[in-house]
This record gives sequence, C-alpha cells and structure tokens, in this order.
Amino acid sequence: MKLSEIRKEYTLKSLDVSEVSIDPLRQFKTWFEEAVDAEALEVNAMCLSTIGLDGFPNARIVLLKELDHGFVFFTNYESEKGKELQAHPKASITFFWPELERQVRIRGEVTKVSNSESDEYFFSRPLGSQIGAWTSPQSREISSREELEAKLKEVEENFKKNTLLRPAHWGGYRLIPNKLEFWQGRPSRLHDRICYEKQISGDWKITRLAP
Repeated sequence: MKLSEIRKEYTLKSLDVSEVSIDPLRQFKTWFEEAVDAEALEVNAMCLSTIGLDGFPNARIVLLKELDHGFVFFTNYESEKGKELQAHPKASITFFWPELERQVRIRGEVTKVSNSESDEYFFSRPLGSQIGAWTSPQSREISSREELEAKLKEVEENFKKNTLLRPAHWGGYRLIPNKLEFWQGRPSRLHDRICYEKQISGDWKITRLAP
C-alpha cells in the first residue's frame, strides 16, 4: 500500500466549547480517565519536545508521573533533554490516544520539582530502575552494551555495601501550562479543536480552532 493511501475516518466522538470545563486541567483529567477506561496503550506516554542547544526542536517519549497544577515527569538532569531544559526552560508535550481518536497538545514553562518530590518518586520505583538511574550516563556515547552491563554490576556491588540514595543528577520536572489544545477526530478531516490560552489575569480564554 502507498503511504498516500493510508487513511482512517474518525467517527467516535465530538467536542464543543459548550461541553468542556472552564479549567483545562480538569478537562485533561476527564479525558485521561476516559483513556484509562478505554485501556489506551501506554496511556501516560507523552511526546516531550524541547528546544535543542543547536536551535532545532528535539522530541522523545517520556511518561507522565503526576498531574497537579502541572505535568510532572522524571529524568536524568545531565541527559540531552536535561541540558536543553537548563538552557531553555520551555517545552511542549503531546498525548495521543488513538483508541478515542484524541490528541492533547500542551506547552508551558518547566521547572524542577522539589528534592522531596524527586525522592518520593525515586524510592517508589522498582529496585532495578533505581539502580539503572545510577548506571546509565544518559544520552552520552558509550562503547558497547558490555560497558553498560559492566557498570551495572559495579553499581549493584556498591549498593550491597552502601545505602542506596537518589542520584543528585536524577529528578523531576513540572511543566506549568499556558496553552492547551484538545483535538477530537471527526469525519472528513473536519476535526474539533478546542484551545485554552492563559491570560494575564490568570483566567483561561477558550476558543475553537479550524481543523
């Protein structure tokens, strides 16, 4: 089949300004819960896009781990994305739930979460993941898989003798949104798009966008 012939008609649901919450985070929680109920694959997976040090956009999939007044994810602060967020603390995240024919795009300012928040999540992870955070020099070039496995053994031996702590180079970020767009697939590519934009007053302006 030719790529140009691949298409899907979206028919499941609709979305209107009159139907959404005045609070975009509440609206997101509603859609997230519906995605969970629909057993969406990797429901908390999101594409995180940062501003590369070379000026190019840079994207990868990370996992949403908390939703409060922002969207929280965890990573190595010394990784490529960590360095990019240090230089340009702005990013966008995108969720796609094909089971519901829905997408949510979010952009905003990014800050590190507190040490206590990072500690709490770090120690809730499986032991292997905790050790992995010490093992991987994330985003750096390594010579081989064997090098990584040798480092893993070294770390495992170390923590048989010493208390396992959270690495100082590993922790969380919180994206505080200033713009969100809820996209619902519709027939004939006439999709529904509802946009929230944060105003200086702190209120949210809600508008419909053309598909």
